[in-house]
Amino acid sequence: VQLQACGGGLVQAGGSLRLSCAASGRSFSSYDMGWFRQAPGKDREFVALITSWPGRTMYYLDSVKGRFTISRDDAKNTVYLQVNSLKPEDTAVYYCALVSSVSARRKDDPRNYEYWGQGTQLTVSS
Repeated sequence: VQLQACGGGLVQAGGSLRLSCAASGRSFSSYDMGWFRQAPGKDREFVALITSWPGRTMYYLDSVKGRFTISRDDAKNTVYLQVNSLKPEDTAVYYCALVSSVSARRKDDPRNYEYWGQGTQLTVSS
């Protein structure tokens, strides 16, 4: 199993990017798919989660609500994170993560996730 994240880069405040994470090795259509981020010197932080079909429930970190959108394409085994209205405090390495199923109460804890991508750096300049 391999998760390949990409799409990060250097962007000015107020800008946008789309992060993507493609999984290979098996189908993950039944898995919940999420994104975390980690800034230097800080713990890994939950950003967003989208559950599997048919629920497709989405959860977000409060500080990114209205600016970030998570989506998935099960045919491509890929999860996306559209990031808009970027702020310097969004600067971090962004990781995709997969889990067979996670409750709303436990979704924030990275220890509950089974598979991780290698991370993609997003830097927002002021």
